[in-house]
Amino acid sequence: MTHPVLFIPGPVEVEPELREIMAMPALGHRSQTTKDCIARLLPALGEFFRTGQHAFFENVPATGLMEATIRNLVVRRVLHFASGAFGERWAQISEQCGREPELVARPWGEAITPQVVADALDRARERNREPFEAVCFTHCETSTGVLSPLREIAAVVREESPSTLILADVVTSVGGAELLFDDWGLDAAFAGTQKCLALPPGICVFALSQRAIARSAQVPGRGFLLDFAATPARFQKLEPPATPCVPLVFALERQLQRIRDETLERRWARHAALRERSMQWAAREGYLPFAKSHPSPTVSALCADAARIDALVAAGKRGGFTLGKGYGRIAKETFRIGHMGDHDLPRRTP
Repeated sequence: MTHPVLFIPGPVEVEPELREIMAMPALGHRSQTTKDCIARLLPALGEFFRTGQHAFFENVPATGLMEATIRNLVVRRVLHFASGAFGERWAQISEQCGREPELVARPWGEAITPQVVADALDRARERNREPFEAVCFTHCETSTGVLSPLREIAAVVREESPSTLILADVVTSVGGAELLFDDWGLDAAFAGTQKCLALPPGICVFALSQRAIARSAQVPGRGFLLDFAATPARFQKLEPPATPCVPLVFALERQLQRIRDETLERRWARHAALRERSMQWAAREGYLPFAKSHPSPTVSALCADAARIDALVAAGKRGGFTLGKGYGRIAKETFRIGHMGDHDLPRRTP
């Protein structure tokens, strides 16, 4: 069956082989066959995040992990950095969880830089305040197409505030841009399957450091489903605490095999090439990137007036593909191209 090819920032195109796996007959989530799949899946997730610590999955959207990181790892004070809609959402979640978030908001389209982080930590010290329990970054801001330099800003936090946990939303970066969980000293990172993993939505994958799990055990009111302190023991039995989407678990296991075959390094390079092709097209058509610097290799936000955006989206539909309109406060002045997942240059591009 033909369908419009998705070039939106998620969900993205799913390869036929993976769709076929999703059509498998129903299978019990406690069956030995499923346990065997999970046994293969967990180490593959560790490779995907480049961590030798802990990597898991759960049947929730990535927003569920945004909330879980706060409920598990913060008792009171948490520092958020935002230059787009999803960084701001995380701070709102912290407030709604009853914490005391401090938000450093930058103009949309700008990256969070190491200097911005260092300045914020310096201001906190000048006020003679205790260290933040955690600091939250959005690696790739899906609303603006900006990829902040997570390696460098994490290094600043480790240097300036060693006890502070480093939490990262890597929803539209992991699998499409370099991410080295252990080497960069991250404590939590999470993403949904419908972005660079190029699967249907429904499962969130996440990595946790050992010190994050230890911190979680000291935080009351963590909840049940996403209790980080309990998660390692649960998965030692190869049994998530609640029923996952079993076909998607099998598709995820296969997709991680495919990514291993391609290699992450080649996947990162392919996404960078897709960005360059998209930018070449944008330059020919007179569209300017919304990102002031640090363009994302997975999603590009381009500036245009509302009438031209509507015309472009309609033309794309007639041509057999779907583009994404803008998001949040820049919805009427931008559109977005999601060049992520299993797209490649020989395939049809805008």
